[in-house]
Amino acid sequence: MPYELGDYKFDVSEFFTDKCFAALTDVRVSRPDAVRQHAAARKRREALTRDGKLVILAADHPGRNITKSGDAPLIMGNRQEYLGRVLRVVASDEVDGLMGTPDVIEDAVAADMLVQEGGGVSFLDGKILMGSMNRGGLAGASFEMDDKYTSFSAQSIANLNMDASKIMFRLDLTSADSGNTIHYSSQAINECHELGITVFVEPLPVVHEEGKYNVQKEAGELLKIAGVAAAVGGSSLGTWLKMPYCDGYEQVARATTLPILMLGGESLGNPTPIIEDFAKGMAAGPNVRGALCGRNILFPGDDDPRAVAAAVSAVVHDGASADSAIDKLQSVRGVDMGFLSKWI
Repeated sequence: MPYELGDYKFDVSEFFTDKCFAALTDVRVSRPDAVRQHAAARKRREALTRDGKLVILAADHPGRNITKSGDAPLIMGNRQEYLGRVLRVVASDEVDGLMGTPDVIEDAVAADMLVQEGGGVSFLDGKILMGSMNRGGLAGASFEMDDKYTSFSAQSIANLNMDASKIMFRLDLTSADSGNTIHYSSQAINECHELGITVFVEPLPVVHEEGKYNVQKEAGELLKIAGVAAAVGGSSLGTWLKMPYCDGYEQVARATTLPILMLGGESLGNPTPIIEDFAKGMAAGPNVRGALCGRNILFPGDDDPRAVAAAVSAVVHDGASADSAIDKLQSVRGVDMGFLSKWI
């Protein structure tokens, strides 16, 4: 069936109520050690993947001074709106895990703790928790390309009983700061591997145009930077790549034997194009193993983030066509909106 929204409009406050939002601050004030203890007791997967594939939700945008999604310039700066959408997705079975900065990850752990204290079942047991490491290159700053590692460290990821790390470097061949960031990234990869932490590397070729850095989503540029990224660090074992989807993705896939997760970029307000792109991307090569995506799931126009995540999961894990995935989306939309408020 074709994608239809009708008069549906997702309301985050129905899922993540004012009471739930306030409860997280109360935990931060009175019981921060309880959150750490809950994280330490979280049941992790025996292996990173269950079928060799992953769908991970990305939630590290505000940490790099990015608050815009679609036509709303500040929407991701509203933490109830942002975190509510994150929890809407992660509290379901539609994704394998969550990638985020410490504040987002710890909020998710605190929410999971409160759900269990209220009599519910953990939604983070068996999920992949991935720490975003370098956030120092704030969008729009004079030091944007000198992206220092100011968020999670390898040790803090291990301390919080997490499963993986995510790093990013953007390559502008005219900027010496890009070289600095690649050097920082090499050190971070080595530190993670020493602790047995899987690393997801996001390498992006960029050009500076009209006052901002734009990603070059062209197969020739992406295949070159895939080769660069695969060679960063003392070992490539335990390293995955996170690469934007583009036309000619077969060329990108053939640039490396490392497993690749696709990313989709900014939200278009209609989830159909990204679902179609991911369906084509999964057929581009045997090392394309899923998706790590944020705004295109979290802010899909007026639609339900969980429903869009379900569609992406159907493409990745079930091999669904884009049409079948959209059918899945429309069957999941709006279900179980009272999950958090039932327990918190």
